[in-house]
Amino acid sequence: MSERKSNMEALRILSMLMVLTVHIDGASLGLPSAPGTDIGAREAWKLAVEAAAITGVNCFTMISGYFGIRLRFRSIASFLFQCVFYSVGVYSLGMLLWPGLTSAEGWARSWLVLTYTDLWYVPAYFCLMLLAPVLNPGLEALSRRRFAIVLALFALFTFWCGWWRGGRFNPTGYTVMQLVFVYMTARYVRLHVSATFLRRHRLLWAALFAAATAGIFLTSLWLPFTKAFAYNSPLVMAATVALFFLFTTSDFRSRAVNYAARSALAAYLLHKAPLVWNNLMRPAVTDLWDSLTLTQFTLAAAVLALGIYLAAMAVDAIRRLIWDTLSKSITISLTDK
Repeated sequence: MSERKSNMEALRILSMLMVLTVHIDGASLGLPSAPGTDIGAREAWKLAVEAAAITGVNCFTMISGYFGIRLRFRSIASFLFQCVFYSVGVYSLGMLLWPGLTSAEGWARSWLVLTYTDLWYVPAYFCLMLLAPVLNPGLEALSRRRFAIVLALFALFTFWCGWWRGGRFNPTGYTVMQLVFVYMTARYVRLHVSATFLRRHRLLWAALFAAATAGIFLTSLWLPFTKAFAYNSPLVMAATVALFFLFTTSDFRSRAVNYAARSALAAYLLHKAPLVWNNLMRPAVTDLWDSLTLTQFTLAAAVLALGIYLAAMAVDAIRRLIWDTLSKSITISLTDK
């Protein structure tokens, strides 16, 4: 197995820290809806942080598109096991900590990670995995020109009919369609954009990311936040691509980075588990917001995000040990005659 590229793994870590930031910010504290330019420092802080971090989900998916999802039974089983491990594990622990908020029926439902779940990304990404065997050869068969035309039409359809007009197929980007769009964009980059071209324009990508992020913030002053911070917003997609390009311009190897990146999805599954989110995460964030100054809260939020990621790394090491044992046993049982 080839060693993972640490620049992409660093982006994976940053993407999940961005997701954590968005959940600490807008998802926990709430955002003003089209507040206008006459807002206080705290409301402006919320919008600025949201603008800077909203590309996390898209970038996380871009990495999958760049390398391409290779669907195998083991990859499906590994993904589902990881989701079940956190869903059932957190709920089982919750039955001890919050017996009044849990039930046997809830525990049984915690196993159904593709249906009874508050984590939209889990079933959406699973669907993307199932589509990958069709998407990969289809996109690779297209010439560069035809791929560019298809991608441009897909983008126009998504931005106009989905984002601007609110089409049900992809109104805000919390959909399989958005993941397919991001996946296609990343595949185009991998197949048809040279590394030399990307490295040559490194400063341009940094400037584009800064400009797009500023644009997201400015549009959030007059657009409802559901549009300004939608994953399928043109500005959010522009910032996503620029940040992704920026990370492709570096190339380094780090075992520490690669190891930490293995727990990126675990950080999402852990902190967004309903019992953790509703009874620990969100109440803690709102209490900190109400009791601290803006500077103090910013530092506390950064520590919280890092703490969640480190906790996920510790728990996920146990999960991987269990999975390695189980998968080895399954492999042996399937190969024994």
